[in-house]
Parts: sequence; structure tokens; C-alpha cells
Amino acid sequence: MRHTPWLPLLILLAPGCGKSEARSEPAATAVAGTDLTAFQLEHGIGPVTEPIQLGPVDKKLAEEGAEIFTLKCSACHKMAERYVGPPLGEVTVRRSPAFIMNQVLNPEEMYQRHPVVRQLLGEYMTQMPNLALTRDQARQIVEYLRTQASGRPGN
Repeated sequence: MRHTPWLPLLILLAPGCGKSEARSEPAATAVAGTDLTAFQLEHGIGPVTEPIQLGPVDKKLAEEGAEIFTLKCSACHKMAERYVGPPLGEVTVRRSPAFIMNQVLNPEEMYQRHPVVRQLLGEYMTQMPNLALTRDQARQIVEYLRTQASGRPGN
């Protein structure tokens, strides 16, 4: 047997390998076979790791979001009808702001790991591309989408 001097170091480092953050929340058991936390099941997987607190609709953010939506999203999404992607007029009633932002900012991992998004992919047969938006732009889109919902949560 050949001696490898780096093996003890590898053994010491291996337990932390691949972990980017410690999970303070136990793994969710609501969906069998998932490694997602309860937060991730409700709010999605991505850079938004805290719930987004909403106040009254911010008209300036909503206007900026409308422009971004027109340029980046309207080719695939309509508000009240099925198109390439699902209708988004009531999405803020169905999904949390953090979920929407994580879908916009991290669509690849959402399609790979989130059961709701995987189900949508099965229904619409089209994966949302990563549009390389910033977190601020994703928040602006959420604000615009809030103006489209008849229930307008957070008002």
C-alpha cells in the first residue's frame, strides 16, 4: 500500500466540503424524498433566504418593474392567460415574494430541486431562462406583479 501524505488532510476537510451554509432549520418532511427546508418549500431556493416584508405598493418600484417585465418577461408570460409560461396576474396571491424572486434569480436550481417548479415544467414544457437580473430588478418585478393581482396582498 502506497502512503499518501495528503490523505489525513483530506479526511479532515471532507466533512465541511460542499457546505456553503449551516442549516438552522430541519429538513422538511412535507414532500417525501426532498432535502429542502420548510423555508425553501415555501419561498424557493436561491439568494433570497429571508421572507420579504411587504408594505403598501411602492409605485416607483412597480413602474420600474413594469418596464423590466415588458422587456424581459412578456414574451413568455401574460397576466390572465396561459402562454409559453403560466399566467402571472395572480402569482403574488399564490406565491410569496421570496419565491417569485428566487424563481427569477435562480431558475436552474428551482427547476432541478423545487417540487412546485418541477410540476410547472411538466405542465408548460418550457424552462424559464436565467435572465441575469439583479436582486433589485427581481424585487421591482414583484412590486409590479402586486399591482396586477386582484387581491393585491400586502395592501
